[in-house]
Amino acid sequence: MMPIPGSGLAKGLAVTLRTMTKRSHTAQYPDVQPELPPRTRGVIALFEENCTVCMLCARECPDWCIYIDSHKETVPAAAPGGRERSRNVLDRFAIDFSLCMYCGICIEVCPFDALFWSPEFEYAETDILELTHERDKLRQWMWTVPAPPALDPAAEEPKELAAARKAAEKAEAAAAAAAAAEAAGPAAPSGPAAPETGAPTPGEADA
Repeated sequence: MMPIPGSGLAKGLAVTLRTMTKRSHTAQYPDVQPELPPRTRGVIALFEENCTVCMLCARECPDWCIYIDSHKETVPAAAPGGRERSRNVLDRFAIDFSLCMYCGICIEVCPFDALFWSPEFEYAETDILELTHERDKLRQWMWTVPAPPALDPAAEEPKELAAARKAAEKAEAAAAAAAAAEAAGPAAPSGPAAPETGAPTPGEADA
């Protein structure tokens, strides 16, 4: 069915007429902060305690705007006779937000939950060189990250929680069985059955 000529123009004019009769709602920013959606992509925050310097975020970044420096330290053996281990220690973690396109790939590929989206958006600078923020600033933005949304009560239980719950139930069942066995006490020793009352003994039967 062919559309009626001019129907699109009529719909657009109808929307214009409806909005002309309504009052405008102006947000008095910066006196009144805007109500941002919970999944707003403002800046990227760093929780450096979780960072293992795996470099995965820097390698996957399509803009190459993440700069990471680190060094290795030797960790002594945990037990006598054990082997020493080496670990990476983070020296620098910086993001150049003049290059960042806010794709979120670095947050998605981080296997240790060290990067998060923060709704913070007030970080404009007069010099483009100052848009490269170091880990201290990224750490400050970490405290503006909103809490994760509650799980859907009808959703399937995560595999990790299900495995932990089954292991806890199994341990509780084993402890209950051990407690019941201990409460029952040692079993009576088994021996020859005593003769029934009134039944003749072998000697009496011969007599």
